[in-house]
Amino acid sequence: MSEILEIAMVLAFGASWPMNVMKSYKARSAKGKSLSFLLLIFVGYVAGIASKFTNEAYMAAFAQKWYVLVFYFINIAMVSADILLYFRNRALDKKAENAEG
Repeated sequence: MSEILEIAMVLAFGASWPMNVMKSYKARSAKGKSLSFLLLIFVGYVAGIASKFTNEAYMAAFAQKWYVLVFYFINIAMVSADILLYFRNRALDKKAENAEG
């Protein structure tokens, strides 16, 4: 039961990431984005993944509970994509500033 609740939590946190990534891609601007926020979320997911790998009870039942980690990895992939888009968009912002000035 705790794994199902954990999946619900990770899904709730991660439900908006695909839309957020698409918004970042289409916006072509880093304005309004916080790199420190994105990195904090990334570190949180890494900590969640590490907690699974260091939990002896979880690892003992890994064959039956591997699916929990899948949701963490999907979310960390979405956050990683948004971080990459942040840097792309920041470069586009600088390019636009140079063209204006």
